[in-house]
Parts: sequence; C-alpha cells; structure tokens
Amino acid sequence: MIKDTVYSITSPFRGEISIPAYRFGKGEKSACIVGPTRGNEVQQLYICSQIIRTLARLEKTGSIVSNNEIMVIPSVNQYSMNVEKRFWAMDNTDINRMFPGDAEGETTRRIADGIFQAVKGYNYGIQFASFHTPGDFIPHVRMMETGYQNTSLANLFGLPYVVTRKPRPIDTATLNYSWQMNGTNAFSVYTSATDHIDEKSAGQAVSSVLRFLTRMGIIKYNCHNGFIATTLEEESLMSIRADVSGIYRRFKEPGEEITFGDLLAEVVDPIEGEVISQIIAPSDGIIFFAHRKPLVIENCTVYKLIRRLHE
Repeated sequence: MIKDTVYSITSPFRGEISIPAYRFGKGEKSACIVGPTRGNEVQQLYICSQIIRTLARLEKTGSIVSNNEIMVIPSVNQYSMNVEKRFWAMDNTDINRMFPGDAEGETTRRIADGIFQAVKGYNYGIQFASFHTPGDFIPHVRMMETGYQNTSLANLFGLPYVVTRKPRPIDTATLNYSWQMNGTNAFSVYTSATDHIDEKSAGQAVSSVLRFLTRMGIIKYNCHNGFIATTLEEESLMSIRADVSGIYRRFKEPGEEITFGDLLAEVVDPIEGEVISQIIAPSDGIIFFAHRKPLVIENCTVYKLIRRLHE
C-alpha cells in the first residue's frame, strides 16, 4: 500500500488541506474508488475505510492480481466534514457539480480538476454517492445513460438493483458523467444511509465492490455471489409526495413490499399535535426510497415506489 496526496490547497483559516489516496498493486490503472464529495456522507467515508483495510490485507497475502493498480480516495471533502457542512464550507458549492473542473477556476473547481486529473484513465470508476433528497435507499448501483454505460457490468456488483437515468444538464458536471466521457466505466453505488453509519448496508457495499473487482479479475477474493440485479429506469419509479407540511412519522422502510391502501406515513401538526394527513400507498410494489428527516414540507417526495413488483 502506498499513501500519497493527489491534491492539496492552502486555506486562509487553517493549515493546508490535503486529499490523500491509497494505491494497491502495480501496473495497469484498473480500478479507482472515490469516497464522499460532500461533508455529510459519513456512511460513504466509513465504507471506503473498510475497503482500504481489506485491500491492505489482500495485498499482504498476494491476492491482488499482477499488473493491476487500485486507487482509493477515501474523502474529497474532509474540510466540510470537519465543520459539519454538507457542501464546501466557504461558499456552499457542491464539488460533485464541478467536474471535470478548472485548474484556474474557483476553489471547488480547482479541487475537482485536481481530483479528476488523478482519477481519469482507469478502466473502472466506482463512486460512493448520496442523493440530493435526505432519506434511505435500497442499496443499488446507479448509471447515467450517456451512450457509454454498460448495465451488464453493473450487474456484477451483486446488489439488488441497477438504476439507469437520462442525464439532466446539471448531471453533466458530476464525476460519474465526466468519467464516462473520458472512457472509464463509471458506477455510483448507493447504500441505505448517508449521515449516519448503517453497518449492515456498509458491509453489503464493501462486499459488492470486492465482488466486482474479483469478477473483473483484479483481485482474488472468495465472497457470496450476491443478487441477480433487477434493472430499473429512474423514470419508472413512482414518487409519493406529502400534501401538507409538518412533523413526519414514517411507518415503512426501504425494501418492504406494500399493497394498495397501506398506511405509509402520517404528518402531524407541529403545534397542536393532531394528525393532519395520512399518506396512503397508491399502488402495490416495493419501497425503493423513504424520506428520513423528522420534518416534511408540502409536495416533498417522501417515498419512491417500484410499482407492481413483488419480492
């Protein structure tokens, strides 16, 4: 294992901010794993730490196949994580909306450029990302339909679902999109949690990456075969929204099968304490996403449902 710095920047209020990378094996640039770009992605940081720990052990036992290099960047934005801010603490910009970056641009664009110069050229790119809406997911692999995506490769992670989506203009500045445009097979892995640690889904995410690296002939590692993934288009997911604002009570979890008419959640008046809205299942299916925060605003997406799918 070799630890080095892929990018560093001076700060007016503290010491130099350095972004470390860990390299395993030598030879062809086979796989690159990137952790959190946002300061609240604690689960993603934890997953990367466990991957580094496992790869270090595998390297010592000679289990990394010759002529393969794996690089792991465990965190891109530890500065914001230290001060508990989701985005870049100085100007509230999102690093994962700044790729491929600009070496002469503003701070987050310079960081994105430094990171992208380090991670481009790898055959496979894996990013641990989070959704813009706070909540919990079924673990899945997400890909953008750039024309370069390969859902067959995404199936090799062995997670329950692979989700594809058509990129919107804002998506063209993400790491996943920039990777694909530069010839890397890019995957975004989502787990059940973001701002807290869920040991079960973290372990599942670590196993999925090791499984993928094994199936691509990069490492030697015996693990469970995982799931035969169901491929979904994001547009096919049904959004269920709150019709009022208030205190939110969630009754169903991601992965649960529901039927038409089931009570999914309630919204309580934050002052008088009365139930002012009940959120009812509009269809049979499996819950893919569930809102997590205790407060909800009107028209907020509280669930995403895989319609007419059964366990």
